[in-house]
Amino acid sequence: MTRIAFRFCFTYFGLFCLIFPQFLFVYAGVLGPKLPERAINGFLYPLSPVWEWVGRQVFDADVALHLDSGSGDQAIIWVFLFSILVVAVLATVLWTALDRHRPNYPRLLAWYLLFLRLCLGGQMLFYGMAKVIPSQMPQPPLATLLTQYGDFTPAAVLWMQVGSSPVYEILLGCAEVLGGLLLFLPRTATLGAMISLVSMMQVFILNMTFDVPVKILAGHLMLISLVLLAPQAGRLANVLVLQRSSDPATQPDPFRSRRVRLIAAGVQAVLAVWVLLGQVQQGMEFWNESGGAAKPALYGIWTVSEFSQDGQPLPPLTTDQDRWQRVVFDIGGMTYQKMDGTLVPVVGAVDSQAHTLTVSQAAGDTLPGRIAQAQPTQLASFTYSQPAPNRLHLDGQLNGHHVTLALEQVDLKSFPLRGTEFKWVQDYPHFS
Repeated sequence: MTRIAFRFCFTYFGLFCLIFPQFLFVYAGVLGPKLPERAINGFLYPLSPVWEWVGRQVFDADVALHLDSGSGDQAIIWVFLFSILVVAVLATVLWTALDRHRPNYPRLLAWYLLFLRLCLGGQMLFYGMAKVIPSQMPQPPLATLLTQYGDFTPAAVLWMQVGSSPVYEILLGCAEVLGGLLLFLPRTATLGAMISLVSMMQVFILNMTFDVPVKILAGHLMLISLVLLAPQAGRLANVLVLQRSSDPATQPDPFRSRRVRLIAAGVQAVLAVWVLLGQVQQGMEFWNESGGAAKPALYGIWTVSEFSQDGQPLPPLTTDQDRWQRVVFDIGGMTYQKMDGTLVPVVGAVDSQAHTLTVSQAAGDTLPGRIAQAQPTQLASFTYSQPAPNRLHLDGQLNGHHVTLALEQVDLKSFPLRGTEFKWVQDYPHFS
């Protein structure tokens, strides 16, 4: 049964790591940004016609790989899993029939575990550095402070919960990076696999309970950690559970001589540094474009205290579709809020020298906090002045009408999420 399990795992996880996005891409290191944008999708993209055919023939479903989606749980990826599962079962049956008398596969096992170690280590560095440089879950945008909690999806709640505490996110990333780095060294690989298992169990549970579409990858990284620990199961049980003496937990090594093993260990250490540098470079680039970017000139949330259209003041009625209630200038873009509370993300171009503001909106539907990739159409153009740092006056054209707006800046610390400070002593919890 152990040999059969090895044959299945060898085929299934081998195909998964070779084909699934990101596993091979992380080894591009600092050259990753120079590769085509689709390179991160690995062989999943060029082989997508195979998964589409399986989807039609087996499930009677039209599936396609959506390159514009950040979801790792797309229908076509589930079809891919089904396909490699069938291949692994068939390969296991055929392999067992042709090689049923072989007692074991020590050398093949050693090479296989080395391959899995490098695959898992690369992914731990990939996701870990995205948290160490807190860009995977950035601080909640200003517009979210104006959104009702019940309007958020479970995934958005998780993202904002982690993003609201950058220190917590960084510590999560440090644990993943530590596990990844330890996996690259044979002497510390068992400890690295244990740390990776705990980290991925947490990620998998969060993905399952908050409906984050990375369930497939997180679940497989957890299983790969278990496969790496399987040869050490007896030793770990003796030390951690049965309180017995145990031999050292040594990783199966495919290299015969001590000199070659030392060279191989050095190469693995260099690979770890190479992958880590690549993730640091990409993380810093993303950080400089988002969370670490300079704040725009009018950064903040502004409440519209007065709104006039064609010389007539518009009262703040919730039924008014023309009047604005608030305007938000954030690092990621501009948003205005209608009187009924609807938040509309737009493109705001501020010229701080000429004191002009041009507001455009992309054609088509847009996602909250994200601008659709289409040719923008201009909605408004204003000249602005600031009589005081917390006062703003806009004068210009909006939807074909001449409008003037008087705005007052909101103190961001008036929001408990931004203004609540850490306290060592609390006689009562601060839940509201």
